[in-house]
Amino acid sequence: MKVILKQDFKKLGKKNEIIEVNDGYARNFLIPKGIAVEATTAAINEAKTQQKALEHRKEMEFAEAKALAEKISAVTVVVTSKAGANGKLFGSITSKDIVDNLKKQHKISIDKKMLIMPEPIKTLGTTEVEFRLYAGVTGKLKVKVEEGQ
Repeated sequence: MKVILKQDFKKLGKKNEIIEVNDGYARNFLIPKGIAVEATTAAINEAKTQQKALEHRKEMEFAEAKALAEKISAVTVVVTSKAGANGKLFGSITSKDIVDNLKKQHKISIDKKMLIMPEPIKTLGTTEVEFRLYAGVTGKLKVKVEEGQ
């Protein structure tokens, strides 16, 4: 029997995928639990329509993320912090500080989890911080740490 999965199911496949399973398995487990529906012509057409809409949405998100990445890569974020005589900061600059200053200075809002920082910035000067906005969309953001406050 052919069924269309309504959700991802570990050993069978992904959502909106058409699979062939035993009749009993489909009628007694998959369909009653809401995991799958019988693959009628109308259900197949609906699944294909949903798949096309999902692909279009992903393409749009990818294009938006790429444009935002180019915009972020072109700017420099200036962060001020207290520092000692040898250029070491009292404290450190975290991804939250960088995201907050990016929003204040350039009106660009991203999540702090998108910044890839193995450790916080602890010295004065310019540092490049890598970021990942979307699968396959990465870039580098210049962060300039100045003494102040």
